[in-house]
Amino acid sequence: MSDAVLQLIRDRAQHHSTPGLRTDDARLVLLIEGGSSRGAYSSGMTVAIERLGLLPVFDAVYGSSAGSLNAAWLLCGRAESTKHAWWDPRVMRTTINPLRALIRQPVVDTKHLVHTVYTQIMPMGFQDILDNPVEFHPIATDALTGEPADLHATIHDVPSLQAALRASTAMPLLAGKPVVIDGRPYVDAGLSESFGVRTALAQKATHIVALRTRRSDEMPSAPSRGERIVLSRWFARHAPGVAQTWLRHKELRVEEEHLLASHPACLQIRPPLGSLRVGRTERRPEVLRAVVDIGIEAAATALAIPRGAERLL
Repeated sequence: MSDAVLQLIRDRAQHHSTPGLRTDDARLVLLIEGGSSRGAYSSGMTVAIERLGLLPVFDAVYGSSAGSLNAAWLLCGRAESTKHAWWDPRVMRTTINPLRALIRQPVVDTKHLVHTVYTQIMPMGFQDILDNPVEFHPIATDALTGEPADLHATIHDVPSLQAALRASTAMPLLAGKPVVIDGRPYVDAGLSESFGVRTALAQKATHIVALRTRRSDEMPSAPSRGERIVLSRWFARHAPGVAQTWLRHKELRVEEEHLLASHPACLQIRPPLGSLRVGRTERRPEVLRAVVDIGIEAAATALAIPRGAERLL
């Protein structure tokens, strides 16, 4: 299954193939899973892709939750130069702060992250993302229907790109209220689609590289009783269409895993067995730095570019 993907990547790399100038009829997509702090794994994987110069071989990049942020850094060419954000206290301790829950403020402050960190502290190349011929598809969840929403069509300038990044990462309760785009509220992608596979297949993806943030032995679990009580109230008030989707979380994740596992041309890159288990609000620098490094090594190994073929693009 992965051989077909690796062969397509090598063929496109050797021919310096870029979107709009392909000689094949394939649609190769990159899916990037998030999971808040767990996204440090897929961040490291994007660093490996950037180092190898492989981004142009893809036709589109789909990001879910923190995976959308990692996708954005890759698309603007700054995945490696900003990887230290995962263990930089200026970023992590101001973006994720559990103590803010005591004063009813978002534990995960994505507004600060996108509009302050990404503009003043660690500038993101927003215009570079907009100009990149590789399509960017940040995924969110429609708060009124509970269905996954591809925000690609809503992005036309820097403010709309920033709004899409915030919508894709708007975790219920932890990140505050839904993000409204064109009059419609959205919440975190992970509630309906963890890594964009349904959306990508509906849009005719023929070959898939999936950057995963869970090991193969980490299975999805159903919401606990406490989570059901707390979040059901939040959904009823802020995202009425999402409650039933969220309750089917385990079932949806199993379906997504099956879609990837059964696809005839799919390469999944995962953290290796025995690697660190990362919680959603992990902030310890030594843990996150190690996780990014594990992600880099996992992707570099899985892509297995032949010796002498690096930097062909």
